[in-house]
Amino acid sequence: MFIIQSMTHATVLIVITVYVLLFLSLKRNPLYPFHAAGVFVQELFTNRKFMLHLLGIVVILFFNKIEITLENSMKQHSDFTPSVFGLEGDFVAVFQRLFENDLLTSFLTFFYVVVFPAVMIASIGIYAYQRNFKLFYAVCYALMINYMIAIPFYLFFPVTEVHAFNPNVKFLMLDAFPTFENEYRPLSDLDNCFPSLHTSISVTMAMIALKSKNGFWKVFAPACAAIIIFSIFYLGVHWLTDMAAGTVLGLLAARIALRLSEGKTLFVGSRVGVKKRNMDSKW
Repeated sequence: MFIIQSMTHATVLIVITVYVLLFLSLKRNPLYPFHAAGVFVQELFTNRKFMLHLLGIVVILFFNKIEITLENSMKQHSDFTPSVFGLEGDFVAVFQRLFENDLLTSFLTFFYVVVFPAVMIASIGIYAYQRNFKLFYAVCYALMINYMIAIPFYLFFPVTEVHAFNPNVKFLMLDAFPTFENEYRPLSDLDNCFPSLHTSISVTMAMIALKSKNGFWKVFAPACAAIIIFSIFYLGVHWLTDMAAGTVLGLLAARIALRLSEGKTLFVGSRVGVKKRNMDSKW
């Protein structure tokens, strides 16, 4: 079984995976991933709009960290996990028993811990290198929207991960990443479960990738989203309800982000109203 030894080990694997994804996406030239990094740095220092969008992602990730601190300090803490369990029962436990295998555990842990963040980073690198700023901005908007909608749920609608509530579910993540609870857990509380951000962000990246002209990325990003969704059940992390909410959030975030990146209004009615006012002004 392949074992992730620590977060340092995971970080090294993420860097290598980003390089491989850029290599496969950018004409398969071993130098192109470095060119992509160079273009990214150049745009960061010469393109103010580019820099501000990246800053927006940093800010929302900072607020995500604050949410964890704030939640831990809240005196009244509701728990909606029993309601979710009553709704879907042992679905995840049955799902696990059907597929449990050491090789699959290693593979899915790698996707959950390593490939998931690598896809976000590679998406930014690909669109920046190709100067497809519409999709680059869409990724930035979508990540911010995903977190902005999810964080209030984590504060006021806490749902505990399946393995921590249902004794019939194993936390298979620990088999392939033994230090997960000590090193990865500070990034996300045990009850930051509904909606599943692993699902929503993966779906979002897939939907935006389908708008690109990169043949490899249009296939890989959706395939990765499917594997991530499979992994959240198999590893014993999320409920079916989390996945359903995450899918809706991912689709919504992608749609809004793409419209914003194209300079379109969010609602057709508002566009009609603007057009009508413009026509009225002529008279």
